Amino acid sequence: MPDPAPLITAAPDLAAALEAWRGHLSDHRRLAKKTLEAYDRDVAQFLAFQTAHLGQPPALADLAQLRPADFRAFLAARRAGGAGSRTLARGLAGLRSLIRFLDKNGLANAAGAAAIRAPRQPKSLPKPLAVADARKLAGADILDAEPWIAARDAAVLMLLYGCGLRISEALGLARAEAPAGGRDTLRVTGKGGKVRIVPVLPAVAEALEDYLRLCPYALAAEGPLFVGARGGRLSPRIIQLAVERLRGALGLPETATPHALRHSFATHLLAKGGDLRTIQELLGHASLSTTQIYTAVDTAHLLSAYDAAHPRAE
Repeated sequence: MPDPAPLITAAPDLAAALEAWRGHLSDHRRLAKKTLEAYDRDVAQFLAFQTAHLGQPPALADLAQLRPADFRAFLAARRAGGAGSRTLARGLAGLRSLIRFLDKNGLANAAGAAAIRAPRQPKSLPKPLAVADARKLAGADILDAEPWIAARDAAVLMLLYGCGLRISEALGLARAEAPAGGRDTLRVTGKGGKVRIVPVLPAVAEALEDYLRLCPYALAAEGPLFVGARGGRLSPRIIQLAVERLRGALGLPETATPHALRHSFATHLLAKGGDLRTIQELLGHASLSTTQIYTAVDTAHLLSAYDAAHPRAE
């Protein structure tokens, strides 16, 4: 069960409905504790706003009569108080969750909340590494590690940069799927269970073969390809910590993360003339629009280079 919710001003019938909603989120939807706490805070703020507007704690009947203008007024007040777009969008998500729950139980009408669009989110571009930095990170020896662990971590990083895998995809591979022994393609199961085939560079295959040769555990064909020090499935956190250590040792920027290697894979292919549709397939993106963000990254890099080097850019 989540921690006790923040103090909420609500009439008894609405307070009881809120408790039922919290139980639904915790026991049935199994939301993360932090999400539950955030939803509680957002609903508490909305009910406090309604209390000030009505002159008394709101009841179920008040929520049943909410119109889009009521939600817009709340969002405007939060914006005036300094809340950013991400905070407002999360707050609206919490309110919609509550209103939908009440609607399904015949206690409110969800139309008003559904009619409100979430605030537009600022688009943040992926942060790929420079080619030299990506090569250093993917090809570095892991510091202070046993030889087989160093080989394991190097193989994972080579998959991220050489094949554009997500870390979850790399660590989700089974031993039987390892592109070793002359195989030059890899079958990857990505988000939503979507399967794609990606080519494997010789350097990637070599790194995987080094790991398999040094690994002290007998890896079952259907078991995990990458294992931890005790033989269980490797945790993503282990790779993240290894990259943090390498980042300091190699003098790389804070943006040098495992996922940055996937971004680097896409951006560097595009910079070398790679076809956007092909890159979409290699990354496993369901929509081309998701892949197109890398064209903005490439343009930003070009402009940065222009500003740094062109004599008329000063």
